[in-house]
Amino acid sequence: MALTREQLAQRVAQEFQDGYYVNLGIGIPTLAANYIPKDMQVMLQSENGLLGMGPFPLDEEVDADLVNAGKQTVTMVKGASLFCSAQSFAMIRGGHVDLTVLGAFEVDCQGNIASYMIPGKLIKGMGGAMDLVAGADNIIVTMTHASKSGQSKLLSQCTLPLTGKNCIKRVLTDLALMDIEGGKFILRERAPGVSVDEIINLTSGDLTVPDYVPEMSV
Repeated sequence: MALTREQLAQRVAQEFQDGYYVNLGIGIPTLAANYIPKDMQVMLQSENGLLGMGPFPLDEEVDADLVNAGKQTVTMVKGASLFCSAQSFAMIRGGHVDLTVLGAFEVDCQGNIASYMIPGKLIKGMGGAMDLVAGADNIIVTMTHASKSGQSKLLSQCTLPLTGKNCIKRVLTDLALMDIEGGKFILRERAPGVSVDEIINLTSGDLTVPDYVPEMSV
């Protein structure tokens, strides 16, 4: 069974490490803020000028002036700081973010990502994604494995305009967790109840399947 958005966020949060500075992109990545282990110190960074973003607020906690880059209301953790977007992008471009989690329309087995534009369709736009993929060494993409029409989003070569080249090392989809190494997708984990054959059939790019592929813990 394919993972839900919340399960994807839970699995993304397992990639966090104590002391990390993490940037979460719009969409599924943002939900990971709700699943940080209580015994772990992680500082979430938002490119509109916030370091120390907390989980989404309860109704009585909402502050309309406190938002993330996707204009969603958020909370702040103890020790959080606010600053201008220029300082925020200096942090990103300077390589001071330990982990970036992004959504995408397509990823290919060369580590290229297309995430900001579909010709002829109205999309929110680039945001900080181009800076994030250029300034971070550790990037995870989380996305659905296939489009609503059943077309693979994990390709030999991206067909949409690129956000970044040769920058993605790990992809988490609703069916599988994969690393990108040597021009190939490497299957590391599969969603509970999803077979290896299902993943193979929905992956257009070159895929290497180890002898044993464990189920994800979500």
